[in-house]
Amino acid sequence: MTWLAETAMLSHGWRRFVLLVAAGALAGLSVPPLFVLPALFLAFPVWIWCLDGAETPRGWRRLFGPAFTIGFAFGWGYFAVAFHWLGAAFFVDGGIMLAVMPLAILALAALIALFWGLASALAHLLWSHGPWRIVTLATFLTLAEWARGHVLTGFPFDLLGYALTPNDEMMQLSSVIGIYGLTLLAALLAMTPALIWPADGRSLSRRLLPFFVAIAVIAAQLGYGYNRLAGITATERSDTAMRLVQPLVYEHADWNNADPVALIDRLLMLSDMRMDPTDQGLADIDLLVWPESSLPFYLSTYPEALARIARLLPEQTTLLAGAPRQQYEPGSALPSGPPFNAILAIDSNGEIIASYDKSHLVPFGEFLPFGPFFAGLGIKQFVPGAEGWSHGDARRRLISLPNRPSLLALICYEILFSGDLGDTGNAQFLFNITNDAWFDHSIGPAQHAHHARIRAVEEGMSLIRAANSGLTFATDPLGRITAQLEPLQMAALDVRPHDRLESTPFTRLRYWPLLIALLLGLAISVLARRPRRRPA
Repeated sequence: MTWLAETAMLSHGWRRFVLLVAAGALAGLSVPPLFVLPALFLAFPVWIWCLDGAETPRGWRRLFGPAFTIGFAFGWGYFAVAFHWLGAAFFVDGGIMLAVMPLAILALAALIALFWGLASALAHLLWSHGPWRIVTLATFLTLAEWARGHVLTGFPFDLLGYALTPNDEMMQLSSVIGIYGLTLLAALLAMTPALIWPADGRSLSRRLLPFFVAIAVIAAQLGYGYNRLAGITATERSDTAMRLVQPLVYEHADWNNADPVALIDRLLMLSDMRMDPTDQGLADIDLLVWPESSLPFYLSTYPEALARIARLLPEQTTLLAGAPRQQYEPGSALPSGPPFNAILAIDSNGEIIASYDKSHLVPFGEFLPFGPFFAGLGIKQFVPGAEGWSHGDARRRLISLPNRPSLLALICYEILFSGDLGDTGNAQFLFNITNDAWFDHSIGPAQHAHHARIRAVEEGMSLIRAANSGLTFATDPLGRITAQLEPLQMAALDVRPHDRLESTPFTRLRYWPLLIALLLGLAISVLARRPRRRPA
């Protein structure tokens, strides 16, 4: 390790760039569902050591100079590994999309890595060569992660803090400090080995102390989680029985291949299937759920669909279906704009009694940033819809049905936005429908599902999740999976949500403690940067 530390500090140019990309790629192995946590402790010290040896140019190059390149290279490696599974979506269309897939993944990783490059450059402005420098970099890295989760609608996949949530016990700390708080903690812990090597005149015991503190913090995190799981009893609701259908609909990629009659046949069959001889079908079900993209066509193209749904549903049952919704001008048969990706609530009369339109749209999935430029390259949005999709109103995520507990509706990756889910105060449970079939046979669906579980822990609410091809499951308010279907299994699952917890520290305080911690980190960085006065 002494050799690695000295090599990193003395490296420059393309050799340093390659070293950092490799270190970042190693750190990327810590993302869900891989969770190679030791990789962080091996990789992040390289970032510290490279900043120790970074040149300090004058003028504007001090911000966008070597320090920026160091963070950018590390981030590029990290996000290339963390986001590699997005390439699976390119296999759906094939052709030119396969040819541009490697470039697209590397370009996206480079775009997101800009945040880490800026964090590295800002940290270097306040760089000291003592132990407090890890606080400086961890502070600016957390600010960068916050920024990428919010700037330009945000893209909060694989925040660094998820590395500290590999099991039920460790994820409980997110109920206190949230995923961004865990990001600050993960950065601080992962950088502690940089204080051991190279030797700087301090005794080995003093140099090892921060690393032992890091191990103790992880042990304390496990202990807290164990006690919380043992001390809280989760109770199923007796007033809400739900059936989640996992239909394996692949016509979402090309609506021209969709056969509305055949798809409705499949959905109705799965919805009314008997799980065992005592199963009453839908007679005991309050909410029937069809996932996102289960209806890859407008209901207006198959008017009989609502009538068939009405004949299926008992009087007490409501269907919550993922379907496109077109809005029309009053008194006109012409659409008023691009369609919405929606959840439709349909009662036993075949009437749509409530809906929610997705507000956080997926870049390149549901809209094409810089459309003319990418269209000229032959790149198009993945989800059909020539003019893109309309943004819904995030304030209308709460769906309240007669004689049913209110649920917070979240479509696809809307579940990723920690602390920004909507009206959580009046919701009784989180409800997430998604279509991860674009990424079948990759780590993407498992990664997305794990992110969703952390929202349940943060909010203290159970999560009901229906996915087109998996993972379909239910959790209690502690994030523990209580029932699930296997990936790529065409089936239905009966579940009940749990009573929500009265509150969690995170729901009461949100990210105010993190803000205080970041301000403290900035203050420490400034004070550590100030030159010490020499005695006269």
